[in-house]
Amino acid sequence: MKHDFHIVIERDEDGWLVGSVPTLPGCHTQAHSLDELTSRMHEAIEAYLEVRGDDVAVNEFVGVQKITVGK
Repeated sequence: MKHDFHIVIERDEDGWLVGSVPTLPGCHTQAHSLDELTSRMHEAIEAYLEVRGDDVAVNEFVGVQKITVGK
């Protein structure tokens, strides 16, 4: 079964790109380049679905919003 997933990508304090799939709890990986991260995310999602099953309940992704708190 074919699924589309949104990936949130952040850069950590050491310069690594960290990707996670909000609709798949615990599904994340890291890499030094965007190309490498994309490849690793494909692998992570496929492994997640292999373990959890292809019929995993996927919530609707609504979006990402930036909120500034403080002065």
